[in-house]
Amino acid sequence: MSIYEKPDKLTVGRLGEDAAVAYYEKQGYRMVGRNLYFSHRELDLVMENDVSLVFVEVKTRKQTFGEPSPFGRPAMAVGREKQRNTILAAEAYLRAHPTKKQPRIDVVEVYISYHGNEPVIDEVFCIRNAFGKR
Repeated sequence: MSIYEKPDKLTVGRLGEDAAVAYYEKQGYRMVGRNLYFSHRELDLVMENDVSLVFVEVKTRKQTFGEPSPFGRPAMAVGREKQRNTILAAEAYLRAHPTKKQPRIDVVEVYISYHGNEPVIDEVFCIRNAFGKR
């Protein structure tokens, strides 16, 4: 990347997904799928361990963790419509891939900053079972 290029939205999103995968892998999970589509609804990540199957919505922002932002926390971008679409995609996934593992939906916030033009992961924050019981 040249000194004049800023990462585009897809690059920043991919960086956030990579950080989320690393976060889960450190906890003993393995990736089952990434950017999976069911009826035009996307699942960013599907991770699993021996007991859980986790559908992960990743929100990456160029802000400092804990600092106020005019846009709020990244998870605030997961409104009712996005929640609905994620739930429907997760249900479609489960119909296509039945499992005895306990499913849940997490939202992972990834905070990045720039050192020069290089993006750096500052913080990864996981909200487990982010949508609560349905």
